[in-house]
Formats: sequence, C-alpha cells, structure tokens
Amino acid sequence: MSQEASPRGTFLKIADAVKAEIDASPEVAELPSAAELMRAHGVSRGVALRVFGVLEKEGRAERVPGGRWRVIRPGQERDRRPLAELVAEVIRSENLSVGDRFPSTSALATRFGVSRPTVAKALDKLEAAGLLSASQQGKQRTVLALPGREERS
Repeated sequence: MSQEASPRGTFLKIADAVKAEIDASPEVAELPSAAELMRAHGVSRGVALRVFGVLEKEGRAERVPGGRWRVIRPGQERDRRPLAELVAEVIRSENLSVGDRFPSTSALATRFGVSRPTVAKALDKLEAAGLLSASQQGKQRTVLALPGREERS
C-alpha cells in the first residue's frame, strides 16, 4: 500500500508547484529546504532532492555550497567558473598591479553574493598559487603576481 501513496512523477508535480511559487513572488531568492519540501508535500528526501534536480536542469535554480538552493531568474544567469577564478579576475578587471592592495574578504563576499568563509577559501587558493600575499589580521592582502599567461611572458 505504501507504494500507492507516492505515484510516479510526484517530484515533477512538486517541481511545478515550486516554479509557480517562484513565478508568483519575484522576491523569492532561495528554494525551500529539502526538509520543508518533505513536510509540505509529505514526500521522502529522495523525492525532494529530485525536485531540486529538475529545477537545476531547467536552469531555474543552482546549488549553493553550504546553503540553500538559489533561484535563477531569466537574465540573471551568472558566471559558472570556480570562485577562485572569478576572484583572480578582479586583478584584471580592476587593473591591479603587483604590490597593489586587494579588496577585502567582505567586499568580495558582497560582490559575488557568497559568504565570507567561501571567499576566504578562494583567497587561500590564490595565496597558494602565489598571486596574493598571506592573510594577516589588520593587514590587507596585496597582489604578488598577475594571473594568466599573457602577463607572465
């Protein structure tokens, strides 16, 4: 009997309901958690996760490491490169030179719409690659080298 309680395609119906909520409320920026979907629709975690998969495949949502799924609206698609690459791109986009001060973790978190710890991990990668100085309390990071092959020749 329990197999009859969850007809095939339930996750598609729930995905349609979530899309309708997104379309009806422009202020919605995050999807409900898996637990909230499970409670609201009386489904298993696997079904809830399939809902997220449908929304991701359709380009309506994206996974946020350590957080809820983010809603993607038409025209709001973002650069899918790893954050470390996007942060390294700041050196080029702001025409920074070796020795220049690099933007703070807080400023980068705001700019890229991610948490400060997430930015800190990306900065650690750039530090390990030799592009940025080490992090020290009270001292702003500086550019040690320019990224990309064009600048190294």
